[in-house]
Amino acid sequence: MTITEIRCHRLTAPLHTPFVTALRSTSVLETTVVEIVDNDGRRGFGEAPQVWRVTGESLAGAEACLAGPLTDVVRGRSISDLADLLVDVAAAVVGNHGAKAAMDVALHDLAARTLGVSLPAFLGTSRRQVDTDVTVSAGDAEALRKTAAERTGDGFSVLKLKVGSDAQGDVDRVMAVREAVGPGVRLRVDANQGWTPRQAIAVIHALEDARADLEFVEQPVPRHDLQGLARVTAAVDTPVMADESVFGLRDLVAVIEHGAADLVNVKLAKCGGLGPARTMLQVAREHGMGTIVGSMMEGPIGVGAAASLVAAHGSTYTSDLDAAWWTAHSPVVGGLEYDGATIVLPDAPGLGVEGLK
Repeated sequence: MTITEIRCHRLTAPLHTPFVTALRSTSVLETTVVEIVDNDGRRGFGEAPQVWRVTGESLAGAEACLAGPLTDVVRGRSISDLADLLVDVAAAVVGNHGAKAAMDVALHDLAARTLGVSLPAFLGTSRRQVDTDVTVSAGDAEALRKTAAERTGDGFSVLKLKVGSDAQGDVDRVMAVREAVGPGVRLRVDANQGWTPRQAIAVIHALEDARADLEFVEQPVPRHDLQGLARVTAAVDTPVMADESVFGLRDLVAVIEHGAADLVNVKLAKCGGLGPARTMLQVAREHGMGTIVGSMMEGPIGVGAAASLVAAHGSTYTSDLDAAWWTAHSPVVGGLEYDGATIVLPDAPGLGVEGLK
């Protein structure tokens, strides 16, 4: 069970619909997949997405990290030493959370395959289905109304609206969607750091007065402004969630100490993988914070790992795992499937990914 090879593959896949936020717009999935191989030929896969405006990491940087310091700490070692391997991966290099997450997931995948069990089973559950929201990309009121109706037609009952590019018009856009979908669909909004604290308070109060009935507002202000985030959280009744403000455990502790948010969005590519994510979910719950597990613009490998985490450890609200749904075709053989708003994880060893297309 010795790890003998580490390979990097760059995947590109078109999206069926452009993905637009206050930070960026993309029509393609760009990601790096790491493949680790043991001396019996078993393979484990992990994924490092490129998200310049959030993590600052590139595919080239992730590949250099995976092929360099992370390969150095795993090659020639046994997957039976998983706990020690995860500690060494986390300590091998500063930052590079996406690359660390890819190696962390690949190690978990290989460990599960070695035992002949699925990744959810390896993490301690027989559950294989996880519900997700779906993002409604940023746009004008009419475009949002149309897209929201399409998404509910696709079977989604929880919509995340991308706002934050125009505080003055955001209330009208959200209310247009609420009018289009009716009271039976749950709405949440993500400003992607797009508002000032004063704007956030004004917009959220206006939405509360208009009875938008939002589940929560995600990352309303710039990531480093914890005082501003705390001001917003204290001033409004709608729950506020931290996303870009929290990469790892230290960030989460800072948010808790500042009373800066009611919820946290835990993402593997931000925190470094399944190991750190489990700890963050536990700490958040112990301090009374709500949780979801999110995804970057990832394919079935990254989303499959995140969905396996939710299956095993749960989340307070429906998680945000629609990323792989946006691809026009799957870039891998095997892996998860979407049945409307439900992610169906395969009953196969590890992530159930047989190879790359």
